[in-house]
Amino acid sequence: MCKVYDVVNSRIMELLESGTVPWRKTWNAGSSMPKNIVSKKEYRGVNIFLLACSEFSSPYWMTYKQCVDKGGHIIKGSKSTPVIFWKWLEPKETDATDTGKIPMLRFYNVFNLEQTEGIEPPVTTETINTFTPIERAEQIMAGMPLLPEIKYGGGRASYSPVLDYVKLPVPTSFELPEEYYSTAFHELSHATGHESRVGRKGVTETSYFGSHEYSKEELVAEMSASFLSAHAGIENTTIENSAAYIAGWLKALKNDKALLIHAAAQAQKASDYILNKKGGEGEVTEDQAA
Repeated sequence: MCKVYDVVNSRIMELLESGTVPWRKTWNAGSSMPKNIVSKKEYRGVNIFLLACSEFSSPYWMTYKQCVDKGGHIIKGSKSTPVIFWKWLEPKETDATDTGKIPMLRFYNVFNLEQTEGIEPPVTTETINTFTPIERAEQIMAGMPLLPEIKYGGGRASYSPVLDYVKLPVPTSFELPEEYYSTAFHELSHATGHESRVGRKGVTETSYFGSHEYSKEELVAEMSASFLSAHAGIENTTIENSAAYIAGWLKALKNDKALLIHAAAQAQKASDYILNKKGGEGEVTEDQAA
């Protein structure tokens, strides 16, 4: 059982360290919830995090055997993803004081449909919302210096510091256009920390989930996204989500009294970079805040 925990914890830590916060979602992920291609049942519990945070757009997963049984094959070089399941076993020996079953936790490896060949995807009904672009928000995104590549699809939003690209769900999966831009601003704010742009320790160096630098970087990105939303004129519809998200990170770092000043200074620098503008009067640098 310990091995199972190690596998799952390792995978989640890997996702978090790469810049993915799998439980932060402002879009409708109903049609993209990970599910088994044979049973059509959605995965549950921690398996949602393990699978929904992958790079693939398809929600369908299968074991190697299921792939072969359906007449397909796994593409050479594909890396599997671990999922877990509980199974209840009858005790081998009857004990007068034992009236329950024995829980057994196991893990097995699955592959996404996009990692296979020879299998037709099931017909699915996607949730598509009306998306009306917001001109000022579009201008802000397009005007970012050294704009990283933006890839669309799947059920997650993230920034890869190593490959320097932003991953976003398709715009029509968001209930409101404002939520799409707020999410895009958050990930683009992370991208400003790349060494080719502003450069920020929380991005240029490996930061572990729960660490000071990791939490600070998340706070910087969300504050910067709030600033950018204000510039785009959509702050009233996104501030509640931002405030709740920021509050979570502040709680985790409540012992750092200077955190808010430092994070706000870096967030302003990040948003100014995206807006391609110089710092204004009253800007507080990190050195001045220390």
